[in-house]
This record gives sequence, structure tokens and C-alpha cells, in this order.
Amino acid sequence: MMNLIDEKLLDQVTAQAKESPRLRMNYNFHEAMDSKAQRLLNALEPGTVLPIHRHMATAETYVLLRGRIRVMFYNNEKQMTDCEELDPLKGRYGVHIPAGQWHTLEVLESGSTLFEVKDGPYTPITPENLMEL
Repeated sequence: MMNLIDEKLLDQVTAQAKESPRLRMNYNFHEAMDSKAQRLLNALEPGTVLPIHRHMATAETYVLLRGRIRVMFYNNEKQMTDCEELDPLKGRYGVHIPAGQWHTLEVLESGSTLFEVKDGPYTPITPENLMEL
């Protein structure tokens, strides 16, 4: 079955994110959590908390479809090494995050929605892959 990625779908997932206590909501295109590729929309609202984390077994790619977010990168010494603001209206569409790279994001505008891709299967983030400052 074809899934059209349009304003209606983005509005639907954004409405769910606004109602969620986490202030974010996924819309998965992959069929199962053990799929070889994890492809999803991630609607995020200002105030959502995404801890600094890394994925050791997979790279991750974000493409921002609408809104504005800031993506921050850290080294093993807990120092921020880079910070990129994504805004499709300014021609800054996304980032590719290598496997093992510490990262997080900050949502700067309501309705921000990412198309996100990483290798599967889905694996929850373990404590050694979370960073506290």
C-alpha cells in the first residue's frame, strides 16, 4: 500500500505529538520493529526531551520536512563539537549522523517534522549509549 507524505499526514502526526506527554510522535513506514530499515516520520514539539545518545550499530539520517530544529553533536569528553540548525526554508534540510556519534536535538518551532532513516532492527538505547552532562 502506498503512503503519501503530504500536509495532511504531517498535520495528523503533529496533532498526536502535541497530545503526547513526550511532545513527539513517530509514524512508521517500516512494517515491523525488526525490519532491516527503520523509516519514519518523527513529529516533534518544542520542549520535547531527547537525551544525548548514540547508536553504535547504525548511522542515522534526518531530513527536516518542515519547522526548525537544532542538532547538537558531542565527543566522548561531553563537549559539544558541532551544532547545526536545520530549516528547509533556508536550504538547510538535514544531517547524516555516523554510527557511534553522540547527538541530540532541540526543537525550535512547533510542527517540526523529520523524515528519519536508520538500519534495523530497532534496538532500545542502553544506559552506556546515553550521555548526561
